[in-house]
Amino acid sequence: MEAAAKVLTPQEERIIKGLDKEELTTEEAKNKRQRVNKLLARFRKVPRVDIQRALLFTESFQETESLPMVLRWAKAMENVLNKIEVVINDDELIVGTCGGTGRHSILYPELRGCWLEEGLQRLKEQGAYLVSDEDIKTVKEKIVPYWRGKTAHETYISLLPEETRYLIYGDDSYGASGLMQDNANINATLNWAVDYQKVLEKGFLGIKKDAEEKLNSLDVVDPQNHIRKAPFLKAVIIVCDAMIAFAKRYAELAREMARNEKDEIRKKELERIAEVCEWVPANPARTFHEAVQSQWFTQLGCRLEQPTTGVISNGRIDQYLYPYYKKDLEEGRINEDSALELLECLWLKIADFVPLNATNAKSFWEGYAHFEQTVIGGQTRNGQDATNELSYLILKSKKEFPLHYPDLSVRIHSQTPEPFLREVCELIREGTGFPKLLNDEEIIPHLLAQGATLEDARDYTGCACTEIRMINTSTYMVVGGNINLPAALEMALNDGVLKLKGNKQRLGVTTGDARNFATFDELINAFRLQVEYLVRHFYIRQTALEMTNAMKLAAPLMSSLHDVCMNELTDIHQPLKGGVSADTGNINLNGFGTAVESLAAIKKLVYDDKKITMNELLEALEANFEGKEALRQMLLNAPKYGNNDPYADQIAREVDAMLLTTARKFKTPNGHQYIKFVPVTSHVGLGVVMGATPNGRKAGEPLSEGISPTQGVDMKGPLSTLLSIDRAKSRKYANSLARLLNIKLSPQVVAGEKGLQDLMSMVRTFCDLKLWHLQFNILNSDILRDAQKNPEKYRNLIVRVAGYSAYFVDLSPQLQNEIINRTEHQHM
Repeated sequence: MEAAAKVLTPQEERIIKGLDKEELTTEEAKNKRQRVNKLLARFRKVPRVDIQRALLFTESFQETESLPMVLRWAKAMENVLNKIEVVINDDELIVGTCGGTGRHSILYPELRGCWLEEGLQRLKEQGAYLVSDEDIKTVKEKIVPYWRGKTAHETYISLLPEETRYLIYGDDSYGASGLMQDNANINATLNWAVDYQKVLEKGFLGIKKDAEEKLNSLDVVDPQNHIRKAPFLKAVIIVCDAMIAFAKRYAELAREMARNEKDEIRKKELERIAEVCEWVPANPARTFHEAVQSQWFTQLGCRLEQPTTGVISNGRIDQYLYPYYKKDLEEGRINEDSALELLECLWLKIADFVPLNATNAKSFWEGYAHFEQTVIGGQTRNGQDATNELSYLILKSKKEFPLHYPDLSVRIHSQTPEPFLREVCELIREGTGFPKLLNDEEIIPHLLAQGATLEDARDYTGCACTEIRMINTSTYMVVGGNINLPAALEMALNDGVLKLKGNKQRLGVTTGDARNFATFDELINAFRLQVEYLVRHFYIRQTALEMTNAMKLAAPLMSSLHDVCMNELTDIHQPLKGGVSADTGNINLNGFGTAVESLAAIKKLVYDDKKITMNELLEALEANFEGKEALRQMLLNAPKYGNNDPYADQIAREVDAMLLTTARKFKTPNGHQYIKFVPVTSHVGLGVVMGATPNGRKAGEPLSEGISPTQGVDMKGPLSTLLSIDRAKSRKYANSLARLLNIKLSPQVVAGEKGLQDLMSMVRTFCDLKLWHLQFNILNSDILRDAQKNPEKYRNLIVRVAGYSAYFVDLSPQLQNEIINRTEHQHM
């Protein structure tokens, strides 16, 4: 194969040599952690839809309609945890499942239950999930009928003005128009991270005791205590008891299995599992094994309680697990390999849970997207470097563990130790897209500007794609959505008319015929008015969503683990006085690079150089450049964002300032929204329905991704791209949040010691420029093209997609092409 003559990443080498099996990647690891190899061999199956949670949750809600929502949720959780199937698979050391054995997705009918009636059949036909006819029948007959008219989504839709609803959904209230991509009620919150340390140190018995003491101390004379606070505390007590009982069901199963087990080694393991589950999460963890199991039970409970867009973050795992690792290591209870074995058993439990999103919108979460950020590095609360031995151990696991689970991220700061950065960059060179990098030098000042304490800001954790949370401080739970910036530009060029899916409609405001714009400033003003129109409607939908979630949702388990909720005795979905919501952006802007490059081309060719007229441009766009290739080449060769070109970058900066200013004009009941540039894969889906754009992009092609330039236009090297992105930050206001950046490098760029040092220097530059986020695809594009033609040979090829990595063969051809077409930088 021609690709074999190239410099290959370690991942590519394994594939070319036929060694890319579902097993650990080194012979030493295979020999020392054979259990993990056995578990890996059983992993790679199509996920099935498990309806247990939906059925049990619905069963409880049918019986509690007279109770406050928080109590209804607690009792539903109790019913689920008491009755859902408990399963312990062969060789497992960490136990617990949200829906039976193997890879599975669970349903949350309280959010978009009516979608399930047709959606499950569609999923079955597509083949991405396994779902039985019997389960579809049960959903249609026992679940959907109860929820019809009661779901959060139906309430939300009813609150939207018709104009706003149509802008978002068009004629399909479970899909997307293409002007906005809406995440409302697909999940209950954008992302979340719980205080695992609280459970590890107190156990649910300790949390329950706190709730009981607060309940007994309530002033009985104050009426609100009976109406609001007492039900909340009772709900916390119920879920604490339910979590403890759930773990004990696993202890009982492990004891029973041990009695019947003939293999003495496995018998002792099962007895140990029983002892662990009898103790945690009820009590404080005492060992590393107990701490890992308690963490998983807590995470599992949160997943059963409600869905989050970014699943549930693993948080700063090298910080809260380190004391248990260190103690067990010193006392001889574990060694490095047994600790890795426990961690990798956790990774496999996480991997078994596959999020399922109830939407008709295509190309949003392809390849079973998952974002359970597992954060290492960064700083301690007192400002010291936080790297420890467990940080290095998790990096080692990520090199040797062949799945794209967990979603690993590393916090980088100015004092990140050189040896740690070296190991991070060694892992990046593996070519699987891990880890993604978060920049303390940008993120901590942002949090401080929004009112966080210095200690809390230093202790932030990554969540979902590139977002962040502060444990016990963050309180905003509402899901955001995506605004199509190139669509706003098209409306500015066409007096509010937009061509979507081949049909023209007046969807925006009247801003005049662009052929009559005498100056570029007039065009920019029209663009601003169209963006402002979309943002205004976005705030309307966000307000409706905040109101809906307060009426229809509760999360007593998550609330029990949050200091603000326990101090105010209020569920996390209700308005809270305490906390800081400086770390949750909700206005997600798609196609920034496409819009900026289009504006730069118009300014240069129409207004500055006068090489083409506005009429010629509009005719070329209408024709999708058919017969207009010469004009298209002029557009393609206009100044491009991402090349450290002051001409294009200045326009990017002006657009950024305009976006920040526009977002500050409006408020929801909870305040202003933050803007971010994190598309997941919606830039592909929104591009499919869009016409041609003035940067030379043809109709149907993907929009630019995140804060990145359009695929293939950043030709001056990755450092030039970093400089452009720095220059594009207007810093006009502090309401800017996550900015996702993908960089694709040829493996030869980072080969050898010089390549490693260059990569380390690039990461240091990223840190010095105070950019929010950075992640890499290091691979050969011709291998990706071969993988498209011969997917059976590349079954295990992992690529960085957006804020997550996935198997390349699991992606649609459109998304595969988008990744192939990203610039493969051949030099630094």
